Amino acid sequence: MTPIFSARVGGHPGAHGVRGVVEKAMAAEAAGFDQVWTGNDFLGEPGIVTLAAIAMKTSRIKFGSGVLDPVTLHPGQIAQIATGLQEISGGRFLLGIGAGSDVYFSRAGITPALKAAPRTREAVVTIRELLAGRSPLGTPYAGAGWSDQAMLRVAHPTPIYVGGLGPRMLAVAGAFADGALSLCLPPRHVRAVTRQIAEANAAAGRTMEDFDLAACVWASISDDRAAARRILAAHIAEYSGSLAPAALAANGMDVAEFEHTQSLMDQGRVAEAIDSVTDSMLGLGIVGGVDEVIEQCGQLIDSGVRHISFGPPMGTDPLGSLRLIGEKVLPALRSQFDA
Repeated sequence: MTPIFSARVGGHPGAHGVRGVVEKAMAAEAAGFDQVWTGNDFLGEPGIVTLAAIAMKTSRIKFGSGVLDPVTLHPGQIAQIATGLQEISGGRFLLGIGAGSDVYFSRAGITPALKAAPRTREAVVTIRELLAGRSPLGTPYAGAGWSDQAMLRVAHPTPIYVGGLGPRMLAVAGAFADGALSLCLPPRHVRAVTRQIAEANAAAGRTMEDFDLAACVWASISDDRAAARRILAAHIAEYSGSLAPAALAANGMDVAEFEHTQSLMDQGRVAEAIDSVTDSMLGLGIVGGVDEVIEQCGQLIDSGVRHISFGPPMGTDPLGSLRLIGEKVLPALRSQFDA
């Protein structure tokens, strides 16, 4: 499989709205990335607008929604959006589907009818049928209510990725999708993710040869190594209380360290919280100068990873970080596949 390198450019500090995200997508294309992904959180950034702008402002790079949810957007609407983005981009769009956040939905009084994995599976199956020019009527897992006339006027088949972390979502991805966007914290967690998806893939009579598993990692790169580490430490401090303790422990992380950092954050002692992030905690992401980042990514490649997706915080200067990765990191990593 040809290696894939992508950048996740939306939904983090420095994005500066639609224009800022599009600027990063253009920078990623110029830097030589293969794909770029941006979000569409409910009540968050207007990702669909951003995707359309990316389609018009780039010419080579593939771009994806990371992710659209089938709760605030009907699967039929998502299929329409996907086929339109495929048309205006010349077939470069990648459709990322996820369950969405029940926390965000509750702010608008929305209660999903299905739990996360079943509603994602139903959406993937339904949308695939629609994008193939068929009605979902009678298709297993597509849900009820469709008629034989429920077809898109214009349909453009589109690769479908599932964004998810837990075993049930990974099982949906492996059985029904073309790829998966799984946040690997720490990066070595990709081994467990690969195993779970491969099992679901095999159970569905498929192979991993045609499946694109993106190892989504937090990355912070800068010629100033200390600055890169400080930025990742700030990112980890911000999310220290949102990471599942069981997942941290399963990957050899000290849960008490994260609890201590979160306690400082809760007290408003942000600088102390950042200072409390240990070298072990920094292992949640990929961090350092060019040589350090190449070495850490190389360890992922050695473990079988074929798609590394670089995500926030990226570094002191997000645009500069994209250029730095493109100029110095990607050529070195691609050479490992050619060796």
